[in-house]
Amino acid sequence: MNKFLQIFRIPDLRRKILIVLGLLVAFRVLTSIPIPGIDAEQLREFFASSQLFGFLNIFSGGGLSNLSVAMLGVGPYITATIIMQLLTIIFPKIKELYYEEGARGQAKFNQYSRIITVPLAMLQAYGFLNILIAQNAIPPQTTFALLTNVVIITAGSMLVLWLGELISEQKIGNGISLIILAGIVASLPSQIGVALATYTPALLPTYAGFVIGMILLIAAVVYLNEGERKIPVTYARRVRGIKMYGGVSSYLPLKVNQAGMIPLIFAVSVLLFPQFIAQAISIASQDWGVRVNVWVTTFLNNPTLYGITYFLLVFIFTYFYTAITFNPEEISKNLQRSGGFVPGIRPGEATTGFFTNVVNRITFFGATFLGLIAILPILVQAVTRVPVLTVSGTALLIVVAVALDAMRQINSQLTVREYEGFE
Repeated sequence: MNKFLQIFRIPDLRRKILIVLGLLVAFRVLTSIPIPGIDAEQLREFFASSQLFGFLNIFSGGGLSNLSVAMLGVGPYITATIIMQLLTIIFPKIKELYYEEGARGQAKFNQYSRIITVPLAMLQAYGFLNILIAQNAIPPQTTFALLTNVVIITAGSMLVLWLGELISEQKIGNGISLIILAGIVASLPSQIGVALATYTPALLPTYAGFVIGMILLIAAVVYLNEGERKIPVTYARRVRGIKMYGGVSSYLPLKVNQAGMIPLIFAVSVLLFPQFIAQAISIASQDWGVRVNVWVTTFLNNPTLYGITYFLLVFIFTYFYTAITFNPEEISKNLQRSGGFVPGIRPGEATTGFFTNVVNRITFFGATFLGLIAILPILVQAVTRVPVLTVSGTALLIVVAVALDAMRQINSQLTVREYEGFE
């Protein structure tokens, strides 16, 4: 409580928080401005019945549910960043830029991601509008109206990205994450209102169990997000001139959830891919396009098949992305260069094998938990049988991760100012 009051006592920190809140309000205004030619009621019914598009609505910050000018949110930028990270595997120069050139290289990497965001936003806008038309979620549009909306949505997506970067500059949290968080939090009052409106005394045990389950789930998500395996590392003593260096012990933290939210995004992209294929096929053959679209819709409306496929995709992509971002061989080489070693493990190949085994074991638990988080709405509905009692594990994971990150950044700024007070 004392730290909370300190935030508003420090003028600079108070100003930063007010700027962030103002930018989030501006983002929420954008999400309330729909593109032309939309039937709001028809669209709301579609999103209420589609878990997949409900998930995508989370990453748009709530802008997709009413097809606003910011309907894509930061989705295209997230996709562009993932593509750039995958390119580090193929092109050594991009890998060197990202990992070895420091802040300057990171700035260039982010600039390239922004450039890629523009064509990706156009493709995603065009694809989503066509899918929604095929699903009868929005009325058919003329070619001119469709292209106009694509341009509007692309501009809105870039504007949201700019707002996110302005938020990040305040160092109160990651701007992209806070924008997603704003969309999730904005939808909570209406969801709670619907749940309370449908409450009856007969459902008291179900509601009570749901609340207790939510508290336990939040604790589990915090545990997963903060969980790490600490690998002990010892540095050999070295003599340089008349001074002795090293001889100290430290540890290397390996997070249980190395991949974060990326596997969920990959999995949803794969689940959406058949619908984009159906749109492409319909250009050549309307008949086959309709058939593929019917098959895909039937699959997505089957909770069991959809849930199993989604879980397996998240599980596989967690291992895949961890393998991309964590290189045991590179870690082992860096330790050896700095004179460090894991006690009881020989430097070189033995250390590489040790890191590989440890990462594989802890990733298994992270991948399993992420998979369960992904299909949580299906599991909750299967247990409660109450349509209004639903929870998005993905949204919960985002809220917890963003809140913890914002708390850390605010605490660091408060700590800096405490030290400055001693000067």
